[in-house]
Amino acid sequence: MKAIWNNQVIAESDNTVVVEGNHYFPRSSVKSEYLTSSQTHSVCPWKGTASYYTLTVGGKNNPDAAWYYPQPKDAAREITDHLAFWKGVEVKA
Repeated sequence: MKAIWNNQVIAESDNTVVVEGNHYFPRSSVKSEYLTSSQTHSVCPWKGTASYYTLTVGGKNNPDAAWYYPQPKDAAREITDHLAFWKGVEVKA
């Protein structure tokens, strides 16, 4: 699977974890140079508290376009150290 935004591959992995229709990429497969920490957080009742990254590619920003669970609840432990994408990021095989 690949995560692509602004014509740039942000992440690529054969080992994503699919949860609620979202592909979570191992952190090691994500190009960290495109990520900037965000102050945004959200709460999922069964996964825990999510944190976000803004993507920056080619001088363009996509705020809060990637998210992860720093300390997922036990029910979601399979997404520990994984990131998912949305807000126009294309995720495809």
